[in-house]
Amino acid sequence: MDIQSFFNAAIEKGAADLHLVSGSLPALRINEQLIKIDDNQPLDGTELKEAIYGILSEEQKASFEKYKDIDFSFQVGSSRFRVNVHWQEGTVGLTARFIPAEIPSPEQLQFSEGLYNLTHLRDGFVLVVGPSGSGKSSTLAAMINIINTERKAHIITIEDPIEFLFKENQSIIEQRELGTDTYSFAGALRSALRQDPNVIMVGEMRDLDTVSAAITAAETGHLILSTLHTSTAPETIQRIIDFYPADKQNQILSQLASNLRAVVAQELVPAKDGGRVVAREILMNTTAVANLIRRNQIEQIPSVIQTSGQEGMITMNAAIDRLVAEGLVDQKVAENRKRDLETKSAYY
Repeated sequence: MDIQSFFNAAIEKGAADLHLVSGSLPALRINEQLIKIDDNQPLDGTELKEAIYGILSEEQKASFEKYKDIDFSFQVGSSRFRVNVHWQEGTVGLTARFIPAEIPSPEQLQFSEGLYNLTHLRDGFVLVVGPSGSGKSSTLAAMINIINTERKAHIITIEDPIEFLFKENQSIIEQRELGTDTYSFAGALRSALRQDPNVIMVGEMRDLDTVSAAITAAETGHLILSTLHTSTAPETIQRIIDFYPADKQNQILSQLASNLRAVVAQELVPAKDGGRVVAREILMNTTAVANLIRRNQIEQIPSVIQTSGQEGMITMNAAIDRLVAEGLVDQKVAENRKRDLETKSAYY
């Protein structure tokens, strides 16, 4: 089995994801649709395992055998993929996410002035959130690249695995990968504070230790950029609070009120041209928002976003409506997406 041919097919067809599952046809995710490659036979489990093991190092094989899952980056020519290898029904499967060779520009990602200005921050905590495949990594990479281009800063990224590769410009950039360069996000964050950083990008806020280390770093004069798998800004703040036991929540409310700078929630919406375009809800931590966080009145934050456009804020519905007004998204698609979002955020 030539596993490289499947990666090449993903590149040639502009797929976002590649799926290899025993007993199924190879499949590609293109513009949110899962498309099977019909000119292939269903994948044989034994052959698939052998092919997948052929792209793993001995260290990766040992880790996979021990933990049953492994994430790593994989290069095919000039293209890169973020790969997850896993077991399912006693056979080995693979899912790969395409990583563009070039870091997208702010213009390509439709950065607003408010989002662009977040790269000028010298300290604080900024979160880019959204479901899997919503472009969080691309947005963070573009933000890092702006800083790299415009500032003389020491930037440290902590990723699992490393996705975009940065070329140093004005800044010094160190990229650390879990499993290869460090054992945990939290440990790497604490270590980074002894490395004279200005900016630290953490791949994901996965647990209490990582969140606590990130907020400590923000409190001590560093700009921390990271992600969460949440759908809205209020949900994101609530998720961070919920990481903490009840007796610590007043403390984290105070810390968030003082150190959170912004939450950017993303959705990729089907575009008229057949591709996808990003819509963003943006919450800026103004005095009004900080007071709501401090008082744990998170449910009132959507109203503040709705009435604070002059502060650079925008609701997701308004962002989608703007895409319709710009002729990028069909009205019916927009209405369907807004209904989906309302269902997901019904708590608020």
